[in-house]
Amino acid sequence: MNQPRLSLLSLLGLAFAFALLPALSAQESPPAPSTPEKTAAPAVAVETTAPEVVTDETAAFDTTVPSDDSLRELGATTESTPKEKTKRTRRSSTSASRQHEGPPFGSHRVSAGKTQREVVSVFGSSTVDGTVTDAAVSIFGNTLVNGAVGDAAVSVMGNTTVNGTVHDVAVSVLGTTTVNGKVKGSVVAVLGNVVLGPNAEVGEEVVAVLGKIKRADTSIVHGGVQQIGGFGPFGDLAWLRAWVTKCLFLGRPLGFGENLGWTWLIAGGFLLFYLLLALLFPRAINRTVEVLEQRPGRTLLAALLSALLAPVLFVILAITGIGLLLIPFLAAGLFFGALFGRAAVCAWLGRRITSLFGDSQMRHVTIEVLFGGVMVALLYTVPFLGGLLWKLFGILGLGMVVYALILGMKSDRPAAPATPAPAPGAPMAATAGFAAAEQSAPPPVVEPGSASAGFGAVTPPVYGAPVSSAPLAGAISAATLPRAGFWIRTASALLDFLIIGLAVGFLGGMIHFNGPGFLFLAMATYSAVMWKHKGTTIGGVICGLKVVRLDDRPIDWSVAIIRALTGFLSFCVAGLGFIWVAFDDDKQSWHDKVAGTTIVKVPKGTSLL
Repeated sequence: MNQPRLSLLSLLGLAFAFALLPALSAQESPPAPSTPEKTAAPAVAVETTAPEVVTDETAAFDTTVPSDDSLRELGATTESTPKEKTKRTRRSSTSASRQHEGPPFGSHRVSAGKTQREVVSVFGSSTVDGTVTDAAVSIFGNTLVNGAVGDAAVSVMGNTTVNGTVHDVAVSVLGTTTVNGKVKGSVVAVLGNVVLGPNAEVGEEVVAVLGKIKRADTSIVHGGVQQIGGFGPFGDLAWLRAWVTKCLFLGRPLGFGENLGWTWLIAGGFLLFYLLLALLFPRAINRTVEVLEQRPGRTLLAALLSALLAPVLFVILAITGIGLLLIPFLAAGLFFGALFGRAAVCAWLGRRITSLFGDSQMRHVTIEVLFGGVMVALLYTVPFLGGLLWKLFGILGLGMVVYALILGMKSDRPAAPATPAPAPGAPMAATAGFAAAEQSAPPPVVEPGSASAGFGAVTPPVYGAPVSSAPLAGAISAATLPRAGFWIRTASALLDFLIIGLAVGFLGGMIHFNGPGFLFLAMATYSAVMWKHKGTTIGGVICGLKVVRLDDRPIDWSVAIIRALTGFLSFCVAGLGFIWVAFDDDKQSWHDKVAGTTIVKVPKGTSLL
């Protein structure tokens, strides 16, 4: 076969064959006698064809692999002495290993006089003093070409320097591209500078994106020169490269090192802003800190919901069209709320230190913010932990502010008038269902000293007295029965959802119509019908719950349908409408507030069907 180039697999096969041949020969037959000199001569010729030192630039890029004739000539050397075969086997194995080096992590170097197919370094630098027939690439490191590269020389988050020859392009991303040799393609720097030395020769264009171009007078550029959007004094972007390499890729917002002083200036500016907030709003900072200290569970829940639902709220406002006008105000509110929350987090952390001094002037909120801010800045320098804490403190601070606002709105509501509690042991007769019976019947005679003569006691009606025919359901009222909390309502809803899900799965297979839309429609229809006729659902019967109106009127079709349809709103916003029950003093969900209903827990033994 005529092959212009030898594949990598063929080279490995030859190397493996040459490595096994001496061992097989030693086992099967005694060493062969010395071959005539005319047989050894081609072997010497083959060895001399491999260049040790490249002196001609054209020869440096001649990557042509010997043809089949050369390979046959190379195969003829198998008749030479075992010593010569072992020497060539070692050289072939070394050549193959140079093309198949280990993992690319760390720095790599191609020595002078050596030839390698490619060199790739991750979290390290690539140095080419010899010849690379393909590309030389460094990721988070520098690429230095003193010899020759047959393809591209690239560095990402590092500098590319060409003192030799590159046959394609020389590129650096977030670094400086320096050329003092020959580049036959283009020279590009993205978010960095291009420096052309006195011996630089570029075959095509020179481009600097968001950087500067510095060029010696004797440099040669055969194409155009483009400088796109330089940053003036920030054109070299060394400060950005330092932060990305020493902070961002180590998972921390702050760090120590050259070109990182600006990060500490920004951190100091934020700390001064937090101190200003503490001086202007000390009571608000203290109240926000007390929310976390006194109600940590609900504060963490509010923080989690704020982080999850804020993007959903932005999407909903964007979809509505009119809500686009509210998005800037909401974004500004969340931004400043997060800043205020971070100040409160600093105060909460600083309070852990100032509490060691007892009751003194060190307990002032400004001092707490100062100590906490310094502690937070030091924590931000810890690799990986610093970035995680930065994100968690932001979420926690926003949750503290949101929950403090919720509690503030609750405290501003007018207090409900106190009603006398029924006496122990009194039945549920003091309700609207028995009001007419008590008014029409004469008051029973109560002997002094009896157990029912206490103040506010309600006496059960006398048997035989005229009693209203109002149904017992009238005794179930939002004013007299405890309202259901979040968890028991969730259990009831899950039971109903399981029942409807099984029914829809069974019926959907029969009528060949199913899917999420059909499931939600069936759930809404089932709920509306059950609320209208029974005031509860099967899950509500199991958990002892009933839906009632706040005005104690019976639930009609309009209320049932409105409550069912607005339940989709409570569900679509990541379930916030249902979760709202855990925060609301009236234990109402969003669809409860729209329909004017609530859910109460009925006494045991009360029939709900």
